Amino acid sequence: MPSKNGLLARIEARPEHADEVAALLRGALDAARAEEQTLTWFAFRESPTVFGIFDTFADEAGRAAHLEGPIAAALMEVAPRLLATEPSIRAVDILAAKPS
Repeated sequence: MPSKNGLLARIEARPEHADEVAALLRGALDAARAEEQTLTWFAFRESPTVFGIFDTFADEAGRAAHLEGPIAAALMEVAPRLLATEPSIRAVDILAAKPS
């Protein structure tokens, strides 16, 4: 298995800012690609106002670096204005995976 270190984030936008949050997540893809220790990165939408990010990392150091990187910083910067609640960001351990 390539990685056992992951993050799962849940992001709830204020209804009037949902499109901005979607654009922010789409725009974060290049930053995720630039992170060498980020193995996979997915941004998704659960409902009109609820979004998520799931990513995996080569090791714990990669996960920690990601949490201190530009995507997390951008999210925290806009959180008071765009989000209905603080983002929920949880470290997860990958138990099984099917590589692409």
